[in-house]
Amino acid sequence: MPDDRTIATELGTALGTLPHPDPAAAVAARPGQLRVDSDDWDHLETVLRSGRYASELATAFANGRALLEAADGLRHRTPLTIEWTGGRRPPGDEVAPIDLRIDHVYLISCKYESDILANASPGRLFDGLLATQGSWDRGDWYDAVAPEELATLYRACLAAAGLTDFPPTPSACSREQLGTLRRALSGRSYPDAASRGAYAELCRSVSEASARRWAAQVTASGVGSEGMLWRLLRIGSAPYFVLGNDRRTGAPARYRIASPWDWRASFELEEFTVAPAAAGQPRVDWSCTYRSRQDDRSATAAGHVEIRWSHGRFAQPPEAKVYLDTPMADLPGYHPLAPEVPDQPTLWAVP
Repeated sequence: MPDDRTIATELGTALGTLPHPDPAAAVAARPGQLRVDSDDWDHLETVLRSGRYASELATAFANGRALLEAADGLRHRTPLTIEWTGGRRPPGDEVAPIDLRIDHVYLISCKYESDILANASPGRLFDGLLATQGSWDRGDWYDAVAPEELATLYRACLAAAGLTDFPPTPSACSREQLGTLRRALSGRSYPDAASRGAYAELCRSVSEASARRWAAQVTASGVGSEGMLWRLLRIGSAPYFVLGNDRRTGAPARYRIASPWDWRASFELEEFTVAPAAAGQPRVDWSCTYRSRQDDRSATAAGHVEIRWSHGRFAQPPEAKVYLDTPMADLPGYHPLAPEVPDQPTLWAVP
């Protein structure tokens, strides 16, 4: 079930597109255009009364109202139906993380206080290039790209924690043994110099190997640099809207996202690069240089990938979190919502 904050931001955005003066009035009316069940309405009403997410709800409602009034949005046309995914992943190969759909046409991604573009397995990112279907390494990424360094760290941690009678490698451990090791390593740092040094070596090796595999796969695949950038920026097969707030600037985020066709008509990719980075965990940086066809100027956009264990050290295979470092306002293909529709001249007269 979605948490309280998700309920406030996503359903608050939906209600902002309807003709109600404020969130409280919209929730009290329970408008039929928003296709959610009574449990969802009850949940939203409880969140509203608690006041815990009043600011987020107000921001979300204002974002929905901006879409209702925007020239490239709803143009003051009240939605007939609003569908909510409720956190469920859509079927099919969909790049954009859609949360709302209005009148079967307008797609909306709600992005509040998050600079994470994707949370995928390392194999899906570095080998599968963020495809939703395909064949890639689904095992322990550390073991796949740096088995010796992982084994060295594992042995150093066992010694520092005083654990004996464990298998020679973490892949041979039972879930209970991995849980014991994880609990023995509680705390933010590794217990001694040997384990800290081994972890630094693992970070270096995983970062370098991941960057090499990613770059090689981009070159060898049919996706190419341009397609990889589109997947990172969540450029989908059809235009959609991002409504939320930009964590880097604190400003509302209200954008119409270009399709690949629109993107290529406005921009030219000059370079896409990936490189290992020295950090407190395995990391790969990515960046692009692109040229605007409108003014012939070049600019850059960048982000990074953190490769880290899920739910604690040695607990589960590592995940790859793709972060955006460039503000959304500076991303190619992210167009700020146009203001309200100005008065239009009459195009024809009916006798």
